[in-house]
Amino acid sequence: MNEIIFLIEDDLEGGYNAQALGYSIFTEGETVEEIKENIMNALRCHFDDAKDIPSVIRLHFVREEILTYAQNAKGCFA
Repeated sequence: MNEIIFLIEDDLEGGYNAQALGYSIFTEGETVEEIKENIMNALRCHFDDAKDIPSVIRLHFVREEILTYAQNAKGCFA
């Protein structure tokens, strides 16, 4: 295994949550730097041997946003 992907999302209470796709690895952090450090610690805890840790750790930041709009009677944006 050469690569592992972490999905990183904003936490509702602040900071970030991260989970590895395809693995039971979860962690959190208040800042981007802290989430990176916590991901490395979580990988060391998950894999028994350091040589088994993937050489590429891809971080996929996902931000959910909601856009709303209203239309007037003629179908144009308000």
